[in-house]
Amino acid sequence: MCESAALQDLKARSGQGRVIWGRDVGSTDANFKVLVIGGIHGDEMSSTSLVYHWLGLAMTPPSDSPLNIHWRFIPSLNPDGLFAKPARRTNGNGVDLNRNFPTPNWARDAKVYWEQRTKRDPRRWPGNKPVSEPESRFLLEQMDNFKPNLIVSVHAPYGVLDFDGPSVPPSKLGRLYLDQVGIFPGSLGNYAGVHRRIPVVTIELPSAGRLPQDAEVRQMWMDLLRWTNDRLGPSASATVP
Repeated sequence: MCESAALQDLKARSGQGRVIWGRDVGSTDANFKVLVIGGIHGDEMSSTSLVYHWLGLAMTPPSDSPLNIHWRFIPSLNPDGLFAKPARRTNGNGVDLNRNFPTPNWARDAKVYWEQRTKRDPRRWPGNKPVSEPESRFLLEQMDNFKPNLIVSVHAPYGVLDFDGPSVPPSKLGRLYLDQVGIFPGSLGNYAGVHRRIPVVTIELPSAGRLPQDAEVRQMWMDLLRWTNDRLGPSASATVP
């Protein structure tokens, strides 16, 4: 599946020099752009796998979809964590990339949260400063240059659906139901959804090591397409704050 995805070098490198791969699907002059990211945490391997499956599904979009979507799929934002032995949540520098984005008051809040709420959990170290890592800087560049109308970030293993930003959130994707768990200093949902006003759908698969069955993967995809068309498409544009 990885080989058939025909990934392209996105001209970005991880902290340890690994290529960050991706693939665009759809017309580059499409009126709607979606960025799909897996593997922000390297030990959440099912998230990377789901992005590969969805990339394949995007190659044959439904004929009745009113939205002309330009997709950008990045299966593994954190290849250093993925290829560590054993795989680990953090990147090659030991930073949790999902706590490294430049949310307001990051300097005040991020380390306090890490010290008091996580009890200095090394798996959740936010770094010495925001966007200190090449992987998080690359994702900011994607927001600035690709300019997505929607970001889908895939994680595991909590088995819920989360949402940040404008628009009405999806109530469910497949068997995952909405459970907005709050925001964290430096998280992608906090930074992109709350402060940059880009809708962010965060998927938490039930298992980090096992992908749902094919029918469930497809149902989640169809639910995402349906919600995107209904809530973010042309007919909804007048109502989105």
